[in-house]
Formats: sequence, C-alpha cells, structure tokens
Amino acid sequence: MLPSYDLNAPKRAANLRVNEDLLNKAKSLDINLSATLEKALAQALKEKQREQWLADNRQAIAAYNEHVEANGVFSDELRSF
Repeated sequence: MLPSYDLNAPKRAANLRVNEDLLNKAKSLDINLSATLEKALAQALKEKQREQWLADNRQAIAAYNEHVEANGVFSDELRSF
C-alpha cells in the first residue's frame, strides 16, 4: 500500500504543548518523542483519509451494493462455494 504522505520530506521543528508528567515519564523511559508523534500522526492521517474516502464515495458504494443485491456479482456462476 502506498504511504499517505511523503516519507522522504524533510523534518521540520514544531512547537507543542504536552502534559508535563506524561512528557517526563516518556523521557525517563527513553521514548523517542519525534518518532512516536510521527507514528501517531501517520495513523491519525490514515484514519481521517479513510473516513473522508468513505464519505466521498458513500453514494457509489450504496449504488453498487444495490446493484449486487438486485443482480448478484459477475462471478456467481463461476464460484463453487
């Protein structure tokens, strides 16, 4: 599957506000904050893009499902299960 963003884009500094206790505990356990944030953002981006795609294609999906309900799928005669 293709990534939803440019993996080779340059890094950029960002100012964030984080719960102090959470930050201290993460640092004490040597959690890489940048890598963790990137992973969480990538997952959030993927979920939001999926939601957007489903919303954008809701009518087409419904129309296809109605067609299949009325006519079956093209491979009905070919399947053995």
